[in-house]
Amino acid sequence: MLIDTGSCERVPHACHHGRSENGCADCKVRLISVCSVLALAELEELEALSQHLILEKGQTLFGQGEHAGSVFNVIAGVLRLSRLLPDGRRQIMGFALPGDFLGLALQERYSVSAEALGPVTTCRFGREDFAAVVEAKPHLLKSLHERAGYELTLAQEQMLLLGRRTAEEKVAAFLLSLRERYARTGHASVTVELPMGRQDMADHLGLTIETVSRMLNRLDRAHAILLVPGGVRLLDLPRLERMATC
Repeated sequence: MLIDTGSCERVPHACHHGRSENGCADCKVRLISVCSVLALAELEELEALSQHLILEKGQTLFGQGEHAGSVFNVIAGVLRLSRLLPDGRRQIMGFALPGDFLGLALQERYSVSAEALGPVTTCRFGREDFAAVVEAKPHLLKSLHERAGYELTLAQEQMLLLGRRTAEEKVAAFLLSLRERYARTGHASVTVELPMGRQDMADHLGLTIETVSRMLNRLDRAHAILLVPGGVRLLDLPRLERMATC
């Protein structure tokens, strides 16, 4: 059940609010987020406008079509970004990881829903307050432009992913892309965590859940990956990279 908290978007009742214990200066994702360009005094100014939101698995940060009154910086956890199509089908547009900013598009309503795939912590800013800070700080605006460019690259990669690749190539490209994004957050590893289910992967890649399962099992049998609880271990990176660049 969703309720209107009055201090954030329509989020589930178990969503918790509060300030960070140690402040923005000690934020785990500050160095990989748009806030990285701000000096200590500027961080304190930004922190005064912020509020921490903690969601549990399955809770919604904001819904498609809701008024876009806030922007969010993901501090921990992963969010599923989905859009309901006119025919009732669901399209997974992507997955938000720590360091990602949500709600920056110049739209009055959110174009997607953001749902927690596990425990998630975000930093919320009122959109108008955040816009005022950005307007007063050109270096922050530049950082936002760079972030927008990175997100555009991800969108272009998604278009390629849904293009003329085979199902096996799509799965390989998805795993490598996720590994690269985790590395940006400081979690470089041959084991890629998969907080999303196979149905989520299927809806993201334009495949069926049966096809995703079959491709993962095929790659596992070929010793390109090893299926492990909660994720996959990438055993043959050169082979996966050749597949992903087809």
